[in-house]
Amino acid sequence: MNKLKLSCTILFLLLAHVLYCQAENASVSLEELQEIEMNLKQSSKEIKNSTKSLNDIGKKIETIRSNSEQKPANFLDIKLYDDDFIKLAFRFLINLIAILLIARTIYYPLAKRKDYLFTYIMISILVFFICFTLKKFELGLGMALGLFAIFGIIRYRTDPIPIKEMTYLFIVIGISVINALANKKMSYAELLLTNSIIVFATYGMERLWLLKHESRKVITYEKIDLIVPENHALLKEDLEKRTGLRINRLEIGKINFLNDTAQIFIHYYADEQDGNFKDEGIRPE
Repeated sequence: MNKLKLSCTILFLLLAHVLYCQAENASVSLEELQEIEMNLKQSSKEIKNSTKSLNDIGKKIETIRSNSEQKPANFLDIKLYDDDFIKLAFRFLINLIAILLIARTIYYPLAKRKDYLFTYIMISILVFFICFTLKKFELGLGMALGLFAIFGIIRYRTDPIPIKEMTYLFIVIGISVINALANKKMSYAELLLTNSIIVFATYGMERLWLLKHESRKVITYEKIDLIVPENHALLKEDLEKRTGLRINRLEIGKINFLNDTAQIFIHYYADEQDGNFKDEGIRPE
């Protein structure tokens, strides 16, 4: 490269000298012209040699590059391994730890529902791999929404899910989507912080925030004379004796004078009871 620059400089100086002489109307001898011609030929020869050397160097670089680029092993035109495998494994490990902490450590000891535990873990794993695959294949948003709509149809063929279990389902799906779709703009430190905040927030709402949950039962009561306001103390005492519940408050619902029955809503704190009583929740009257 330096030789090429030098040759071009010499040629430019020679041409400038000739033009200067012509401009000054100076007489140029035959010997000087021959010397200039020889210098031009020598410079042209050096330029050709430099160009050839540069071409040879370029060919060597291309040969080295082609040799260094080894084609990855594949089977039926599909690569057996690429760098995204490590990324997939690490992110899946983060996602699995977060889901196990939420579903197995926080939810299951309180609810004791193995069916929901199975659902949360499997849906989380499935959603994670679906989202990671969608990002890998760069499918359109319409395709992604279509796939999730298919899973949404299954929801209408199952029994109604309580609001708390539905919230846990949304949590595990949300964590899986975040872990799978995080790109280069989101560092692993931010990803770990996001998972940690969700896990600790769930744990705090379940265990640390000391708010009592008031459960409810609906009873059809036959002693209709005790539903009047002045007999509420006797009504509460009779209901506690017959149900074994420590009642916090009660409400009178529908009254049927034809059958001498009344619908009574009993509210109690499940944590304060000796036995296990299923919460009937809030349903349309």
